[in-house]
Amino acid sequence: MSSKKSQGFSLLELMIVIAIGFTMAAISLMALMPVLKQDHLDQAYDTTLSVLRTYRNLAVTQGNRYIITFWTTDPPCQVANQSCIQVQVWGCNGCASTGTNMAATTVFTYELPSDIQFATQSAFPTSTPDSFGNATSAIWTLHACNVTEGGDPCLVFSPDGSAQDDTGGDSGGSYVPGNYNNALIYMTNPSSSAYSSRAINVWGASGRVRGWRLYNEGGTNYWVQQ
Repeated sequence: MSSKKSQGFSLLELMIVIAIGFTMAAISLMALMPVLKQDHLDQAYDTTLSVLRTYRNLAVTQGNRYIITFWTTDPPCQVANQSCIQVQVWGCNGCASTGTNMAATTVFTYELPSDIQFATQSAFPTSTPDSFGNATSAIWTLHACNVTEGGDPCLVFSPDGSAQDDTGGDSGGSYVPGNYNNALIYMTNPSSSAYSSRAINVWGASGRVRGWRLYNEGGTNYWVQQ
């Protein structure tokens, strides 16, 4: 007959098994943290790239204007110090002739993962993507948006596909376009390594959007187009 001792686990054995389980879980979580951080950065990059390209295309196909504003504080971001992108449609009454500006209407606000920000890091090289902007401004635009956004960095995609500032509108009964507006946007996890950071730039004259990733080779940091 089996003894009572062999019919189950002792409290000590059970505690040892639980401790081993917690240790393995902690090790697995630590190993997954860099992967999760990279996944969040990829999400932020994909979202920003998609927003820019989607609303440029909609501006062309709909014959409308869309304002893309980049925010690093709330509002309109839902969480304090979170980075987000606000999209507004900016209609006008007869843009081809009278060009009277209507009030901008918010279409959607896209939020980046909470640990990812529009920000720079000291490791960013002074040689910037396409030589746009600089290595210290998280969101750089050639012209400020003062009419609708009060100086906040924004791009206005117009029906011809170009990216402009928000100075376009009615002037003497005819529509006058705004200034072509180049832009450079950095995305990074400020508390993590800079070498997975991303950048996106926009060429104002055509509205062309390019994505970039930071690499290090031989001790030199540089941006590579994706």
